[in-house]
Order: sequence, then C-alpha cells, then structure tokens
Amino acid sequence: MARKTFFCVDAHTCGNPVRVVAGGGPFLEGATMSAKRQHFLKEYDWIRKGLMFEPRGHDMMSGSILFPPSDPQNDVGILFIETSGCLPMCGHGTIGTVTVMIEEGLVIPKTPGSLRLETPAGLVKVTYTRKGNKVTSVRLTNIKSYLAEENITVECPDLGLLRVDVSYGGNYYAIVEVQDNFAGLEHYQAGQLIAWSREMRSRINEKHTFVHPEDPTINGLSHILWTGATLDGQSTARNAVFYGDKAIDRSPCGTGTSARMAQWYAQGKLKKGDEFVHESIIGSKFVGRIEEECELAGHKAIVPSIEGWAKVTGYNTIIIDEEDDPYAHGFQVL
Repeated sequence: MARKTFFCVDAHTCGNPVRVVAGGGPFLEGATMSAKRQHFLKEYDWIRKGLMFEPRGHDMMSGSILFPPSDPQNDVGILFIETSGCLPMCGHGTIGTVTVMIEEGLVIPKTPGSLRLETPAGLVKVTYTRKGNKVTSVRLTNIKSYLAEENITVECPDLGLLRVDVSYGGNYYAIVEVQDNFAGLEHYQAGQLIAWSREMRSRINEKHTFVHPEDPTINGLSHILWTGATLDGQSTARNAVFYGDKAIDRSPCGTGTSARMAQWYAQGKLKKGDEFVHESIIGSKFVGRIEEECELAGHKAIVPSIEGWAKVTGYNTIIIDEEDDPYAHGFQVL
C-alpha cells in the first residue's frame, strides 16, 4: 500500500521508549510468534524502519506490535521492533507494552492481574499491580537464560584487548566486566561506549557464532553490556547496554538483566531466590530474581524474573506514505 496509517500509544519503561502499535499492524502467517517474526522480517520490515527510524522515531526508539494469540490459553502475541531489528524478546518492551495494554484496555486478561504472552523467544508470564487506573509495576517471568561462552577476547578501539562473556537472556549479550583495560562505565562518555560497541560487536561476530540451541532463527550477538559501579549503594550492579547502531538503553534492560543473572548464576555469584537490583546508565532500576534452575539443551540455565514500571506518554497516529514522502521508510545518520 502506498499510504499506511498506524495507531500507536507511546510510553517509556524506566526511561527507555516503547511505542505500542495498537492498530495498523500487518497480518502475519505462522503458528507461533517465532514464525510470524520470520514473515515480518521477510515482507514487513519497512514498518519497523518507518516507525523506529528518523524522522518518525529516533536512535533509541523501541516498540511492539500486538497480535491475537495462537493458543487460546494465552492472552496476546507480541512482536518487538527496535532500531536494532525485530527482536526475539525485549524486557523493557514487555513492561511498557503490558502497562499500555492494561491502562488503555487494549487486552482484557483472562485472569485479572496476570497475562500469558506469546513472544518469538517463547511464552512469557506476567503479573502486574494497579492503583486505580494506573499500572504501578509489571513483573515478567522470562524465557530460559544461559551463559553461552566465557573469556572471549576482543580488541577494543582505544582501550585495547578486553575479555567478555557472552550470555543469553532473550538476545545475546557480550558482557564487559571491570578489568585492566576497562575501569567501569562511569569513567567514560556514552558516545565512547557506543563507538566502541559497534566495532566490538562486529569483531566478535566475525570470529564467533551464537545460535539458540532450540531455535536457530535466534542467532548472532546483538548487544554489548558494559558494567560499572552502582549509583545507589543498595543496588547489586549497574550496566549500560548498547543496541542498534547508536543507542544506549536508558532502562536497566530486561533481557540484558536476565543475561547477566544467568552469567552470575553460572559463575556462582547468584543463587535461586536472590534479589538482583540492576541499575541503568541513568540510575533507573529493575529488580530481578532467579525463579527456577534448569537446563537448556545441556547448558546450565535459569528462568529469571524482572520487575519494573512504565508510564504512558501520549497517543500517536503515524502515516507512512510511499508515494509522497521520500523518507517514508526512515533513515539513520551514523
């Protein structure tokens, strides 16, 4: 279609944007959200680019599209879109999307106070609390997460040789702990972390392959997670997550928090039931816990939960007009 209209509700989760497409999304083929994701990537990625990239979006833009569930036991299917791509799973996106769905009445839960969400990465169970018409917190129980590889070395511009662990929490993350050539995220500017991340991600993917052991469509290292000292002495850890080509997550990052908990669990730093308070680059917080210890295709794994909050910021009717607008499908300035 030459002209397409999308009805969106905009929100942010602990500072990071979430644009929920409530109307105008495409019909997707497939029995699961994983299959629907492949159809979207093949034929409709122009929607993601148009809604996420400039001039309708920006470098940090993130969002979701709602679909009827494939299984009638579940409440809704969610496709996650970002400047970085069409993600298997997004934690801050889930928290924001659930807040929007409940406050705006887009989905009526089968069981009040809880939801069963179909995502490309698998079934995600959610509970939420309300005060009046407002959702005050959302707690999601994520998919199985695991430490994929330890002590990978990569040459980082300016810093030199770094050691990273790669962990999966819905996406694959290279986790940069404090070490000889990296003093902690608090010692560097966001622009430096972004420039280094782009190069490091490329170099790691050139030499290493990361494929989900049960779903080969989930593959490749997509995020870099930089660590550092907490702002609040009561927090457990702090991170700055790089995604896309120019973005640092303003939230503590849900799948990144899951990946880091899986890393700490595998290394004996975290056990089932421990509270993991994770800070973002701006100091906002998620509270994580290990809900289950399990295996994923022979890997030692966990089922993590993440709790956070989101706020609705407005309503947005967005037009993508291919005939009239030379930037209908968006652009990036790198």
